[in-house]
Amino acid sequence: MHIEPYGSGERTVVAVHGWGGTHRDFAAIAGRLPPEYRMLGVDLPGCGETPPPKSWSIDAIVEPLEELLADLDDPDVTMLGFCSGAYLALLAASRSPGRVRKAVLIDPMVYVPWYFALFAAGEFGRRAYHATFVSPLGRRLVNRILQRRQRSDADFTAAFVSADHETTLGYLRVFKQAKGIEPFVSLRLPVDVCCGEHTFAAVRSSIDSLREALPQLRVTVLSGAGHLPLVRKAREIAAIVAAA
Repeated sequence: MHIEPYGSGERTVVAVHGWGGTHRDFAAIAGRLPPEYRMLGVDLPGCGETPPPKSWSIDAIVEPLEELLADLDDPDVTMLGFCSGAYLALLAASRSPGRVRKAVLIDPMVYVPWYFALFAAGEFGRRAYHATFVSPLGRRLVNRILQRRQRSDADFTAAFVSADHETTLGYLRVFKQAKGIEPFVSLRLPVDVCCGEHTFAAVRSSIDSLREALPQLRVTVLSGAGHLPLVRKAREIAAIVAAA
């Protein structure tokens, strides 16, 4: 698994990107962390500079994160995850007891919304995915719809211009296997959530579900932000990461 270091401090943040992303998604946040921190931005299997997983399963995706935490052998690690990467970051923490101090989740999704689940439904789903994310016209239409729903000018489909579409479809199938909040019921470490004020309903539902498993959950609403707050709200997110 490719790991990109940002900074050289003694306190470690492991950053896990979301669907279609890479370690580069966290550069703005990394640049605003205090000097005592270093961020390790990962490229998940099949993404960025990391080869595809040995199988399309949740275990094959999470195991490299578990191995990274074991290699660090540091109980003061903060897990940082965005969107679907928030689920993976939390899952790695739950499988690595004593190795993570806290978790910070940015606009988390802990289940696949029905409109994404359709893309993982056999040949019909593959054709629908290609019409939506491979076609330039499809990407423009999706962007317009999402921008209006969130009152945002962010480009929600930019990552799909150069994406490996077999990989992005593979991740959809993997997330359909996920067990929701069940793995987190016994997790006791502090968990902070940052969510955009105008984010998707699926994110708000995910946060409600996480509250059921994690009564210690603390939520910060990022004013004026949608589902992509990684740059515009980087300073606020970095402050939450660095908070005690």
